[in-house]
Amino acid sequence: MNAPRQRDLFHDEEQSELFEDAPTPVYAPNPDEVRAELQRILAEARAAKTVPWEPRKTALYQTIFPQMTQCLPDDEGAQLRFEFETELIRLKAAQPRRQPETIGVCED
Repeated sequence: MNAPRQRDLFHDEEQSELFEDAPTPVYAPNPDEVRAELQRILAEARAAKTVPWEPRKTALYQTIFPQMTQCLPDDEGAQLRFEFETELIRLKAAQPRRQPETIGVCED
């Protein structure tokens, strides 16, 4: 009784054709959609008196906002980054400051 030949796990003639000459998918963001999202975030910041987002979302926006501007023309992206940073500075300056806690300090 002949045992069937075990297939090579790393080279399969039948399936090797499936992976040859396959174009690499490329994602190209739609500048109009990106611009709209950036304007939405910026408008939300402009309308607020203090930082309108939780700290995690603020950190996310600080990371992705500049990255998203990279698909726009250089001058437009630079202007949006400048406006966003300006708004963040304004909003953070308006945040109420926490009073330092004085633990174990006795007043005379």
